[in-house]
Amino acid sequence: MKIVEGVSLVVLAILVAGPRAGSGKRLKPFPGFERNQAGRVVGGSTAEDGLAPYQVSLQTEWGHFCGGAIIDKDWVLTAAHCVINKYKEDILIMTGSQNLEKPGPLYHVDQVHWHCNYDRPSMHNDIAILHVNTSIVFNEKTQAVPLPTKPMEDGADVLLTGWGSEYLWGDSPDLLKKVNLKYMEHSRCREAMNDDPDVDVGHMCTFTKAGEGSCHGDSGGPLVSDGYLVGLVNWGMPCAIGFPDMHASPLFYHDWIRTKMSGNSRC
Repeated sequence: MKIVEGVSLVVLAILVAGPRAGSGKRLKPFPGFERNQAGRVVGGSTAEDGLAPYQVSLQTEWGHFCGGAIIDKDWVLTAAHCVINKYKEDILIMTGSQNLEKPGPLYHVDQVHWHCNYDRPSMHNDIAILHVNTSIVFNEKTQAVPLPTKPMEDGADVLLTGWGSEYLWGDSPDLLKKVNLKYMEHSRCREAMNDDPDVDVGHMCTFTKAGEGSCHGDSGGPLVSDGYLVGLVNWGMPCAIGFPDMHASPLFYHDWIRTKMSGNSRC
């Protein structure tokens, strides 16, 4: 087997592993976080059938480990930390189903590209793009989502979907979940995170209130606003405890995405 593009890195965050969360959302530890997290459930509800036809599940033989978004019949976006330590031959992309127990079509991956500056510095440039070896068949339950063309306004509505755990260290649910969040403008986000340097200009932030947000298993999954893909789950304080969540911004990485889709190896 040939390892995918790039080199393995030791991430400077906790990677949560569960039966279905081989590459979990990157969780930043802080004093007492395990004590404060006991039994906290991340808010949300089961997604309506067909709500997010762009949503995919990244899987191995062990099942779901990350989310992703279809942006073209041949390309899927996800987080770099989901795939950087995996062989491309081991990654399957499930489309067209919201139920992990009743999977839709599966596609093999023949190219994996992550940002050449991933985790340099820590938590930055956490984005990857995957090419499937057979074009994805579109129908009413499988569609691409367009990339954004302009910045969002502070407080804009954002829809997060995924199979992430509903509480810290928990298993992924069988059915796709959704939660409605709000976009938090970058300077307000940095302030809420006490000017944490890991909140990069390539991140977009979401926040509503404690008890609503992403968790492990949601990594790489899509955040959509006004019909456009505005984020891919990256990292946060575990899980939905009252801090913003950070996501890779497809608007910020638009040129990098198009460069990779065109076959250019330039970073």
